[in-house]
Amino acid sequence: MPQIDELVLVPPFNVTRASHVVLNVRDLAASKRFYTELVGLVISDEDDATVWLRGLEERAHHSLVLHKSHDLSCQRIGMRVASETDIYQAQEVFARQGRKTEMLESPFQGLTLVVNDDAGVPLELCADMTACERMLKHYDRYRGACAQRLDHYQLQTPDVRQAWAFYQALGFRVSEYTYSQEQADLPHLWGVWLQRKGNPHDIVFTQGPGPRLHHFAYTLPDSNDLIRACDVAGALGYASCLERGPGRHGISGALFIYFRDPDGHRIELFNTHYQHIDAEPAQGWDLADPQRADQWGLPAQSKWFAEATPFTHVPLSSPDLHIDPPTLERFLAMANDA
Repeated sequence: MPQIDELVLVPPFNVTRASHVVLNVRDLAASKRFYTELVGLVISDEDDATVWLRGLEERAHHSLVLHKSHDLSCQRIGMRVASETDIYQAQEVFARQGRKTEMLESPFQGLTLVVNDDAGVPLELCADMTACERMLKHYDRYRGACAQRLDHYQLQTPDVRQAWAFYQALGFRVSEYTYSQEQADLPHLWGVWLQRKGNPHDIVFTQGPGPRLHHFAYTLPDSNDLIRACDVAGALGYASCLERGPGRHGISGALFIYFRDPDGHRIELFNTHYQHIDAEPAQGWDLADPQRADQWGLPAQSKWFAEATPFTHVPLSSPDLHIDPPTLERFLAMANDA
């Protein structure tokens, strides 16, 4: 098993960042209103069954795709790679590992490779998207929270070490992680924050039944926009959709709020966070430290830990922790109180 701070400086193909998320929603019009009027995303294209949206500073055609469906799930999460050559290299790598892959032409994003990671998460890798006008300076188009760009995903998985090892081999680096010291020979890894683009995270895995999408996150222009988002939510009738915050994370240090959309999918809105570009050690957080989750000590609702979006046609598994019940109960209480 590799070490947390072990770097793969020449990965087999070049993933550059978290790219886009594809969600199934029941009421397309209701979801479109939520993501444009409250979150502040811009519609790039739409038809009777699908809406493609992007943040105000994004030139890529979409970072969020909404599909009308009775199956409320996440179809896939997307990662950008540097070139089409990386797409073919990724296909070769995964084929040697015995993984099933599929090449397809996805609307507005060209050649796309679909594969499942070790946790069972459906990934799609693309190298190109239709370029749209960046709306960053079109201040007359700013709505709601004025979301700028997709930043990361957080997922639940039964085996955090397994998920981490898959992405570590692809050049992802750990910025921060959570652990418990109950096992003397090997601390139990409860969560890992992995990145490719030089800030704390592109993808996060935490312990739980899964794989499930806990949330996806967009950056906002300023911390004041967090308050504006809450005010707009109240004015538009979305006050009950505010699930957590405002608060400040210990991990990453960002100010945050979390909303649930009309179908229960969770989105985080946050101000920007620090750079993690140099080859520096990852920061570890003991699960017993309550400030890892919120520097202000404000508790989250239990559903924030228990509820998440399943992936389409992907079965769920529960963690096999090998920790005695009293210890497990104590640590889960710490998590729910943090």
